[in-house]
Amino acid sequence: MNAFFSLARMRAILIKELRQIRRDRPTLGIMIMLPIMQLLLFGYAINTDPKHLPTALLTQDHSVFARTIITSLKNSDYFAIEKEVSSPTEGQKLLQNGTMQFVITIPENFGRSVVRGEKPGLLIETDAADPTASANAMASLSGLTDQAIAHDMKGPLAFLKNKTAPFQIEVHRLYNPEGFSRYNIVPGLMGIVLTMTGIMMTALSLTRERERGTMENLLSMPVRPLEVMIGKIAPYVVIGFVQATIILLAAKFLFAVPIFGSLWILSGVLMIFLMCNLGLGFTVSAAARNQTQALQMSFFFILPSIMLSGFMFPFRGMPDWAQALGSAIPATYFIRVVRGLLLKGNDWAALAPNIWPLCVFMAVTTVIAMKLYKKTLD
Repeated sequence: MNAFFSLARMRAILIKELRQIRRDRPTLGIMIMLPIMQLLLFGYAINTDPKHLPTALLTQDHSVFARTIITSLKNSDYFAIEKEVSSPTEGQKLLQNGTMQFVITIPENFGRSVVRGEKPGLLIETDAADPTASANAMASLSGLTDQAIAHDMKGPLAFLKNKTAPFQIEVHRLYNPEGFSRYNIVPGLMGIVLTMTGIMMTALSLTRERERGTMENLLSMPVRPLEVMIGKIAPYVVIGFVQATIILLAAKFLFAVPIFGSLWILSGVLMIFLMCNLGLGFTVSAAARNQTQALQMSFFFILPSIMLSGFMFPFRGMPDWAQALGSAIPATYFIRVVRGLLLKGNDWAALAPNIWPLCVFMAVTTVIAMKLYKKTLD
């Protein structure tokens, strides 16, 4: 019994731990599902080379050279021509609200200028708020168009084939001309930080009440469930605004990120986003038995928010099923709103497609949180 090491004693502890793990099914399930989810996300969903990017076309010339370039773009893996616009203003609006990644303009008299050797310019406008989303597509464009137009340099035009490129590609990288990655990362970081704070801290706060036995004290007090919820949520709303302010100040003065949009609009959307995360936090706390489970379950929301929201990897580079999952995450829409406000100066009309999903999500999570919290109090 007093031996330095006993296999029997070790075996007893081992059996005890195995039984405890088997009885704690939520934790066991999380331990199994978390690496599976990571494998699926990293193996299938993450793609730094997005293709079939939505492209708008403004054609002011209908020569054979213009038609060849358009056909070459349609056959490319990088450009998906989804719309033809009638004016540069219409194309810029599509870029501003994020509907299109590229707007390609073939200028008037393009074919005639090519034949005369005047080297006309082919204008490529791209939404460079996320530089990685269009980098490979832009790199392929020059060789793609040169190869396509060389097909038409026959007969009387054969003399143009041996000269330098018959036209120039003029690239306008809008909203981030220098291609700084911090312009993309720092605004998106606001959504990730607030997601972690809202979900984890709220879930841990409520499970801590149950573990310490102080939930009974709340029941004995003359307060209603809604009053308790608001009282517990309010500190985290204030913390969220403080965190957002710190990130904005750092973005402006440390990383020189431009702020073109309205901070009042950002404040309103920020409140909606915080309520979405706090509602998720209440949902997690109702399902978790203790703080450890609450922390583990929170990662099931936080990890997809980092991977599938467009924060680290281009959203359009993900497969359709991953984009569908990303579209169900509040951080996806909030990050788009923040980048649109800071880098593009978007107004309410341009932001509306990303605001109404947040409002729906907030309403749903608030109703669920109220029902679960009332059930917890009962």
